Amino acid sequence: MLGITFMLLTYLLFSFLDASVKWLAIAGLPALQIAFMRYAGHFVISLLLILKGGLSFSRFDADNLGLVILRGLLLMLSTVFNFFALRYLPLTLTSTIMFSAPIIVCALSGPMLGERVGIWRWLAIVAGFIGVMVAVRPFDETFHWAVLLSITNVTFYSLYKILTRKLSGKVAIDTLQFYAGAVGTFVLLPFAIYSWQMPSHPMDWALLAVLGFFGWSGHELLTRAHGHAEASILTPFTYVFIVYMTAWSYLVFDHAPDVWTIAGAVIVIASGLFIWLRERKLGIQRLAAVRG
Repeated sequence: MLGITFMLLTYLLFSFLDASVKWLAIAGLPALQIAFMRYAGHFVISLLLILKGGLSFSRFDADNLGLVILRGLLLMLSTVFNFFALRYLPLTLTSTIMFSAPIIVCALSGPMLGERVGIWRWLAIVAGFIGVMVAVRPFDETFHWAVLLSITNVTFYSLYKILTRKLSGKVAIDTLQFYAGAVGTFVLLPFAIYSWQMPSHPMDWALLAVLGFFGWSGHELLTRAHGHAEASILTPFTYVFIVYMTAWSYLVFDHAPDVWTIAGAVIVIASGLFIWLRERKLGIQRLAAVRG
């Protein structure tokens, strides 16, 4: 129950982050400035936590440091494309596209991680992409080019997830958090300085100040959730994110999802849950074979 609670809070924080970004984007603040503030806050919190144990350069060292930095770059690129997309697209649509990430991870797990993907999961992958197409309607007159930004975002995020799986258990969580914040902060700093625009409202300042906290604490709770419950238990609760985003979209931005977005979301979620059930079943079979 504690792991599930952490999972629900994780995606509540992530929904706060995206809703805040959309608010700031509508207010006219540049996406790169917003992204910098998100990572600067993350970096400061992570640095303070590492320094809490004493100043030692070994605490900043890590095996596979190149992969750790690459992981940070992938997360930063995902964030930047998402923040640009949020200026133009409804929260319900960006969250639906975002939940194609488990489907992309499954598709890439064969060539990148050497995992076998059977026919049933490939069928679910195809169905998931059909769901995304239903939601974005690429040949409809309502199609917006920013959908391409959101798809690029989810591609980078999927690669980030695969690299996280590869580094899991090999690099300390605090170290991964630190480099994720550091890479985003220092890469985005010159762009933020060049495009900086002073917020005109106290609410905008407040949201800019807490972006880093939303991002860092969301990732921290996600890690802790997996420390209290297995991924096979927690995965279905990730889809509460779409519920949160739909609520903010309606309550804050007065935008209700249309029938095509809802239909696409249902297909994407069903495909993701099928992949999860299939992987869980295969995991149980492998465990039984090992014990046998």
